Amino acid sequence: MRRLVTPTVLTAGIAAAVLGAAAAPAAADTAPEPPEVQVVVDELQDDGVFIDPGITTIPAGEESALEAAAAGADTPVYYVLLPTGAVGSDASLEALMDPVMDEVGDGLYGVFAGDQAFRVMSPDVEDTEAIRDTAMAEGGGNQIDTLVAVPDAAQQVEDAEAAGATTGLVLLAVLLGIGGLVVWSAYRGKKRREEEKARQLAEIRQMATEDVVRLGEDVARLEIDLSRVDDATRADYSRAMDAYDQAKSRLDTIREPDEVRLVTSALEDGRYYMTATRARMSGEPVPERRGPCFFNPQHGPSVTDVTWAPPGGAPRTVTACADCAQAVRIGGQPDVRLVEVGGERRPYYDAGPAYAPYAGGYFGMDMMAGMFTGMMMGSMMGSMMGMGMGMGMGLGAGDMSGDAGGFDGGDFGGGDFGGGDFGGFDF
Repeated sequence: MRRLVTPTVLTAGIAAAVLGAAAAPAAADTAPEPPEVQVVVDELQDDGVFIDPGITTIPAGEESALEAAAAGADTPVYYVLLPTGAVGSDASLEALMDPVMDEVGDGLYGVFAGDQAFRVMSPDVEDTEAIRDTAMAEGGGNQIDTLVAVPDAAQQVEDAEAAGATTGLVLLAVLLGIGGLVVWSAYRGKKRREEEKARQLAEIRQMATEDVVRLGEDVARLEIDLSRVDDATRADYSRAMDAYDQAKSRLDTIREPDEVRLVTSALEDGRYYMTATRARMSGEPVPERRGPCFFNPQHGPSVTDVTWAPPGGAPRTVTACADCAQAVRIGGQPDVRLVEVGGERRPYYDAGPAYAPYAGGYFGMDMMAGMFTGMMMGSMMGSMMGMGMGMGMGLGAGDMSGDAGGFDGGDFGGGDFGGGDFGGFDF
């Protein structure tokens, strides 16, 4: 299977249209070409997963999950990920996949094309539509979970069809059992999602609380007599206090993990105005309004940009406070904001989807597009979609209500494509 290379500079979305301007790829004049059949065949025979080269960035964890699912399935399962526009109809998709299936052989082929279009195909299994529907229900709106659920969905459909051969009370009992299983599965999935959201909310609330306390300590340390300062100083100090109060108030009211961006946005305001207040009191020029220190937003506004690369990642330009900038220049380690994830301390920018809104409130969408390339990817994007941040992986976002990034509902007959609002990574 090909290894994905993260580009150095992306201007939006996960890649050049991945974090901030997912509509850019959709506006491209030329739709991507479908892949060569033999290329797809070779990669499916290698590890069961084909990801089109037009999809420039996929989190390693998501890619590994697909490979593991393909390898561990009792029946042959293959996954194909195509960009929006590579195929435009049932006929064009079948023109690609029919020779692929002839060459690779029997099994189930889970195909995602764009950010919503999903289809299960097979040369030897008939009820692929039922398998698709079951996988979508099991996936809970997440693309990777939906693909990984294909083998289990096939087993459920097979079991249900076998049960359908019975008659009378046996048939009734089986149907009731299946109904109970579906209800229990839905309940279990919902409960699991609620527990995960509660865990993420607790973690992100704790992190934001630490930042609010840090700003409060900064405010408390400032010795200021408002009757002896000029109007400009008094105004900046008042703005800092208002932002601090706003951050505290919002922290008490957040109910969803992505709402933390409201807290960190207020904190970013507060830290800048505290810096401006101190500058005015010292008779120094008020610094320009810059984004926070990338390495640790608690450090306050940055003073410069530096070129830095995460372990194993591509270099990128990031904002830095004076101390962190010096550490980078001499080859040292900047003071990175660490958070606890799964029992280990990790940089906040590599801690997973719950922390995307945290960073978004501090930096805004435009700054995140370049600095966070290759970090906090994949499922974090589902969180960021709630913040109005579209995504793309060189594929286009599409209208989530109907036209899925170039897949017109009219082109795909029989309801084979579409269905559901998929979270996780969009492409």
